[in-house]
Amino acid sequence: MKKIINVTINNKPCELAVESNQTLADLLRYDFGLTGTKKGCDTGDCGACTVILDGDTVNSCLVLAVQADGSMVETIEGLSNEDGLHPLQKAFVEKGAIQCGFCSPGMIMSAKNLLDKNDNPSDWEIKEGISGNLCRCTGYQKIFEAISSQCSKPNSDINPNINQGGPHGKI
Repeated sequence: MKKIINVTINNKPCELAVESNQTLADLLRYDFGLTGTKKGCDTGDCGACTVILDGDTVNSCLVLAVQADGSMVETIEGLSNEDGLHPLQKAFVEKGAIQCGFCSPGMIMSAKNLLDKNDNPSDWEIKEGISGNLCRCTGYQKIFEAISSQCSKPNSDINPNINQGGPHGKI
């Protein structure tokens, strides 16, 4: 049985009927054509489907579309505008943080959410901010550099071995 939901996606209010078992990832990809939200694992482990829901990052493969009723959703497609790419997207390109590109939308959304909440995160806070996103290509250093370059005071002492440290060891 379908349920009518009202959701704002990338600042555009929408009303539509969804199945009760439809995920937010499927809604974004198949109903709205927002294919920047990737489907990697479908179990919430990879972060490729990360979007911002009411100001917090979520794995959209784990959120039912009906749970987004009345919410604001921001996807990678909502970052760019008529002037071009968002500064964080530009930084990912300029720093070589995009290789195959599969993880990039989710990674950028996690980084954006982090920087929206803290415009000058520490090295550890950047690592924590992207810890739910996996990348098989870059080794994370370029991603870290791209995010760090967008801080209000870019870190001059970027740790070359970002996969080490912190209270929980490797990320």
